[in-house]
Amino acid sequence: MRSGGRREVSRLDQPRELRRALLPRVPISNERFGVLSEKFARFMGTATFLIWMTIFVAVWLAWNTFAPEAAQFDPRSLNYTLLTLILSLQASYAAPLILLAQNRQDDRDRVGLEQDRARDERNLADTEFLTREVASLRLAMRETATRDFVRSELRSLLEEMEDRGYLRTEDDDEREDRPTA
Repeated sequence: MRSGGRREVSRLDQPRELRRALLPRVPISNERFGVLSEKFARFMGTATFLIWMTIFVAVWLAWNTFAPEAAQFDPRSLNYTLLTLILSLQASYAAPLILLAQNRQDDRDRVGLEQDRARDERNLADTEFLTREVASLRLAMRETATRDFVRSELRSLLEEMEDRGYLRTEDDDEREDRPTA
């Protein structure tokens, strides 16, 4: 755009004028395209694809080698140019589709690894919490009287009460049961 021999520079703070597209825009879903490319890449990695491709190339070569020259559409004399072009075209489309499928798989693997890492961190935090709880319970149990401790304390109390005469002992009971003469 020129005005007076000077070129106008478009500014970033002003909206651009809408241009009419020469071709209509076809909305393409990246997700759907990715799914289709993965299906294609998986199919290309199967024995079925390899067998059918081998049959296709063998029939192509046989036809263009042994058929009468008038019936050949890709003659041997031209080194099977059309077959070479078809296989090159297939490879030129297959490689990016396979890379796209691999990138999508890498993204899924990355998400899975992040989820595994988060789950592992939660498990570690839970384990550490439980370890602290068990340690605090052990500390509390050390301060708590055990059954054996209580029994030993009761025995020593009984002995002390017997020594002071607060309780009657078996000897006292026997003396009372004996007749006095």
